[in-house]
Amino acid sequence: MSRVAAIDCGTNSIRLLVADAHPGTGELTDLDRRMTIVRLGEGVDRTGRLAPQALERTFAACRAYAEIIGRHGAERTRFVATSASRDAENRDDFVRGVVDILGVEPEVITGDQEAAFSFTGATKELTGRTDLRRPFLVVDIGGGSTEFVLGDDRVRAARSVDVGCVRMTERHLVRDGAVTDPPTAGQVAAMRADIESALDLAEKTVPLREAHTLVGLAGSVTTVSAIAQDLPGYDSAAIHHSRISRERVREISDWLLRSTHAERAAVPSMHPGRVDVIAAGALVLLAVMERVDAWEVVASEHDILDGIAWSLAADGPR
Repeated sequence: MSRVAAIDCGTNSIRLLVADAHPGTGELTDLDRRMTIVRLGEGVDRTGRLAPQALERTFAACRAYAEIIGRHGAERTRFVATSASRDAENRDDFVRGVVDILGVEPEVITGDQEAAFSFTGATKELTGRTDLRRPFLVVDIGGGSTEFVLGDDRVRAARSVDVGCVRMTERHLVRDGAVTDPPTAGQVAAMRADIESALDLAEKTVPLREAHTLVGLAGSVTTVSAIAQDLPGYDSAAIHHSRISRERVREISDWLLRSTHAERAAVPSMHPGRVDVIAAGALVLLAVMERVDAWEVVASEHDILDGIAWSLAADGPR
């Protein structure tokens, strides 16, 4: 057994998993799993740089995570950084700050590496299920990018494309520094066209339509699941491996794109940090389901974090 700490820092959120890994049984026992909205990628699509306030929010979360990791006595820690820090000109400032706080260097991974971690984390506990047909298509809708990975017991093809809930919101739904509330039909149409172009790009590498089971990861998918179930609050156990029909995803996406900030914020399961970006994330999910012709999506709470944790258990200390 190994006690490990995995950190995933994306465009919208930074997440921590401290767990005991049992390679013999293929099980991860969670000790602490949490997420903080930091919006590290705020403005990166426009400026090419990480904003000082975004860096400070991220470093504050890192300081809190360092205390948790130390309290649990994790033997190994791995920090993976994804889309926003890949794109930023001043990513060295980000790297130095993380090293100073956590003592480990963030690995700015490629989209393909990100997809492989996501696939391992999402499917390791699904491989024995007889009610889910293979191959799996794992779709990780992040803040700045979306990863597609197709595989059976191993990855067959993977691709990352630059559409995510934050990037699509900033690119299409912001006018005069504020999110349009609600967006216009023209804004939605432009966003949908952008998403479809990204799916065309992904499909050049990943045969999306060969998938038999669609597995959706990250906050946009899990929030849609929570809304679909009308949960009184965010309930990870109820969301994990829930199934949402394409028709229900369409209904939710349509409502989110018609709703106001106040209406979205009133949803009991809505994280405050997702209120302004969830409509874009839901539309990405719907477009993927339509392209794949998937009649349902399986929502997973286990994702890149779990894949990072398993890589630590397999690779030894870092």
